[in-house]
Amino acid sequence: MIRTTQRILAFAFAVIMLSTAVEAQPSKKGIFGRRNKTEANSKIVRNPGKAKRMQDAKLRKQKRDYGKFVESSRKRSIEIQTPEVQTRMKQNNKNADATYKLKKKKTASKTRKAGRKYK
Repeated sequence: MIRTTQRILAFAFAVIMLSTAVEAQPSKKGIFGRRNKTEANSKIVRNPGKAKRMQDAKLRKQKRDYGKFVESSRKRSIEIQTPEVQTRMKQNNKNADATYKLKKKKTASKTRKAGRKYK
């Protein structure tokens, strides 16, 4: 008898908790018809064009700063090496640039031929 009443009470408690947790659309007004402070303090974008321009300016500044950081980091990584290693690194950069130019030229000529072929 005690077990069945405990089960019934546990079931009733679970139903009450679930019914209070599942609500319909929460109202925008708080207690006594006043708005919540969080909604009153939320920012409203008055000029979306200006916000977009500011966002673009921020992104450009981030890219510029990142480029400067990468450049200074590369310079520093070369500066901290011994003179022999510095010359070797510079020569490797020159070789890599030359290889890249040849590869780019080769692919460009291939695509031109293919473009003419399938016109």
